[in-house]
Amino acid sequence: MFINTHYEQYNWKKDIALYQRSNIKKSLWQLTNTIVPFFVLWFLAYISFSVSVWITLAITVPAACFLVRTFIIFHDCCHHSFFKNRWANELVGIFTGLLTFFPYHQWKYEHGVHHAGNGNLNRRGAGDITTLTVDEYLTLSTFRQILYRLYRNPFVMFGLGPIFLLLIRYRLNRKGAGRRERFNTHMTTTALVGMAGLSCWGFGWERFLIIEGPILYLAGMAGIWLFYVQHQFEDSYFEKEENWDYATAALHGSSFYKLPKILQWLTGNIGFHHIHHLGPRIPNYNLQPLFQSKPYLQDVPTIGLLSSLRSLRYRVWDEQSKKFIGFRGVVGLKSKSNI
Repeated sequence: MFINTHYEQYNWKKDIALYQRSNIKKSLWQLTNTIVPFFVLWFLAYISFSVSVWITLAITVPAACFLVRTFIIFHDCCHHSFFKNRWANELVGIFTGLLTFFPYHQWKYEHGVHHAGNGNLNRRGAGDITTLTVDEYLTLSTFRQILYRLYRNPFVMFGLGPIFLLLIRYRLNRKGAGRRERFNTHMTTTALVGMAGLSCWGFGWERFLIIEGPILYLAGMAGIWLFYVQHQFEDSYFEKEENWDYATAALHGSSFYKLPKILQWLTGNIGFHHIHHLGPRIPNYNLQPLFQSKPYLQDVPTIGLLSSLRSLRYRVWDEQSKKFIGFRGVVGLKSKSNI
């Protein structure tokens, strides 16, 4: 696949600058049409428990969808794109972080690292799906290869992943975290424990767990999937530092995930991920207008709902072919190298 590395001809910095301005009315309306339905659905799930637990579980599905949309607001606040005012972004970010179980400052830092080194083979490690090249994988011991295979297994990544991230990973501070970040992580965990305790006391622990558990788990699975699929497609972009280019990494190392309208709305336009990586300060509601206004932003890797399922087969990055391949492909390459 031909990759255009001359995006400066389009003056993309000027293009994104026009869309980086947040709109207070749109932001407040998005908060309203996201947070209010989430709480309404949570309450409906609670009162339906006395009728049928199956109705309750059914209601947790749309509630989880609105929690994903809540996470997108949290995500925008971490980029300081949702409001013009820094403190407004932090306050709403901390609040939505509590709803989604993420500490604002820690997630903001790690996600910033991800943006700074997206597709850069020399800057992997924080805020990313762990991805090895073929050569890196082959140099691992058998035990570490097994661990990597387990990590990349869909049942582990999407099945156990939400539990690990929400209950373990983000309850702890990262190495090297500053005082403010550590404080925020501890306070987030303390607040979540307090909220869970009050909810168990007020609603009953069975109802709380049967409602909140599936909502968090389903939303967590969806979040990991969105993050995974928009960077782990066959013709993605990974280069060593000396050959890496920011615009190319954004527009070819991040996909346009073309979703049905209702899913696009519930996921806060995150499918326009290539534009988000090009301009992280663009509010989510401005991504589609920018996409529609510039043809060169439409000529990018595009995946659909069904075609995205193929990404489950991709395990390691082949630097020679510039493609993701599966573990069987690695065995084939190893066999050829031994001939």
